[in-house]
Amino acid sequence: MNKELIIRSGSEAVDFALLKDGKLIELHKEEEKGNNFSVGDIFIAKIRKPVAGLNAAFVNLGYEKDAFLHYHDLGPNLPSLMKFIKLVSAGKLKDYSLKNFPFEAEINKDGVITDILSANQSILVQVVKEPISTKGPRISSEISLAGRYVVLVPFSDRVSISQKIDSKEEKDRLKRLVLSIKPKGFGVIVRTVAEGKKVAELDKDLQLLLDRWSAMSKRLQNAHHPSKVLGELNKASSILRDVFNDTFTSINIDDEELYIQTKDYLQEIAPDKVSIVKHYQSKDLPLFEKYHIERQIKTSFGKTVSMSKGAYLIIEHTEALHVIDVNSGNRSNKALNQEDTALEVNMIAAAEIARQLRLRDMGGIIVVDFIDMQNAENRKQLYDFLREEMSDDKAKHKILPPSKFGLIQITRQRVRPEVNIKTREEDPNENGEIEAPILIIDKITADLERILKVHKKVVLNAHPFVAAYLEKGFPSIRSKWFFEHKKWVKIIPRDAYTYLEYHFFDKQGNQIK
Repeated sequence: MNKELIIRSGSEAVDFALLKDGKLIELHKEEEKGNNFSVGDIFIAKIRKPVAGLNAAFVNLGYEKDAFLHYHDLGPNLPSLMKFIKLVSAGKLKDYSLKNFPFEAEINKDGVITDILSANQSILVQVVKEPISTKGPRISSEISLAGRYVVLVPFSDRVSISQKIDSKEEKDRLKRLVLSIKPKGFGVIVRTVAEGKKVAELDKDLQLLLDRWSAMSKRLQNAHHPSKVLGELNKASSILRDVFNDTFTSINIDDEELYIQTKDYLQEIAPDKVSIVKHYQSKDLPLFEKYHIERQIKTSFGKTVSMSKGAYLIIEHTEALHVIDVNSGNRSNKALNQEDTALEVNMIAAAEIARQLRLRDMGGIIVVDFIDMQNAENRKQLYDFLREEMSDDKAKHKILPPSKFGLIQITRQRVRPEVNIKTREEDPNENGEIEAPILIIDKITADLERILKVHKKVVLNAHPFVAAYLEKGFPSIRSKWFFEHKKWVKIIPRDAYTYLEYHFFDKQGNQIK
């Protein structure tokens, strides 16, 4: 498995594409403008109003909608945090290390927010969910600072190890190491990538986080309310921090400044991998075109998603949930019975669905209508396969076994707005919209695969632009069809056709449906 990170810098945004074996699996955008809230940002703010009925408080973060802070997101050590903020803001506390800081009693986990918070109180909060749709940011006052190997949790004493580390011996080793270097007054969560790492690497990561905590605390004294006192790393660094591992084979960047920043950050977290960072400087072919990312974006974000062997997905979005329908398409395979065909299509769909959820960053409730299967073993095989495909998705998720109706329900953590890219374009022939022209090639190829199983000689009639595209270059798309199917397809340009119209004909000149 090869992973590549492709970073394209534009005048108003930076785009990040994560590829797995050449296939686009994640797409992120860091805009220069827009809302100023990223997951992980820490703000000093004031409580606007605690509401007993919701057991939550509304907090002014400077966004048009107040942020939402639920009682369960306060964290048990809120009184200690509030006392720390008060002393630091007043200039009475200069030591930010917490080693001599007296902790207050923890709050009751089933308490009421109006007993703890009041209007106009200063509070330190962290964004856990970006503003989505009509809602403001979701925040927590249980602060955490994420590093490469560990997460630092102020006003805590716990050491936790990632559940994704299977070995009990490794968990015990990491716990022992962290307890030996853990600073007093701070808890530590050990991340999955810390597996097999030495104490020196963990300690270096811990010291960097302590420096960030001190720098943030220093800003509190003169900070106005509300204001950001600690921002997340830039997008390139945060992606590398969270997903980078030994399977990465290249990082290509078309911006020199970003290239230098990324090399410097990689020098810190994985010095032996610095050589995989490359500065892409070609003026002839844009970076996203070179890696076929633009094409994958056009074919992956529409309502209909094509898959191999003629199968396709229909993805519908509502305010309450997402619905995905699996369709076998016009498939004909005499070697398989109906049950085997259903299993084959469902397995292809499961892999694509796992990719789509990450690619679009779909969250909330997702209901998937797979093709019905009678065999219980097949249903279990599908369920296990979907779980395996989603195992490296870093967003928290839960998958329920198939229901009696053959539906699989998924819940996936939603922390930022869904990636929504417009794939339909203005129709050049008349008013309205059409699918992106690049999709027509995939449709023609899928239809051809089906038709050539029945007909030996096929003629394709298409708009001159499409016909020229199919015949251009070496090997052309038509040549690839010949190598794959051992049959030559004659292509006739038709001026009378609309832009995306095409038809297949047999050797007698009859149209093939």
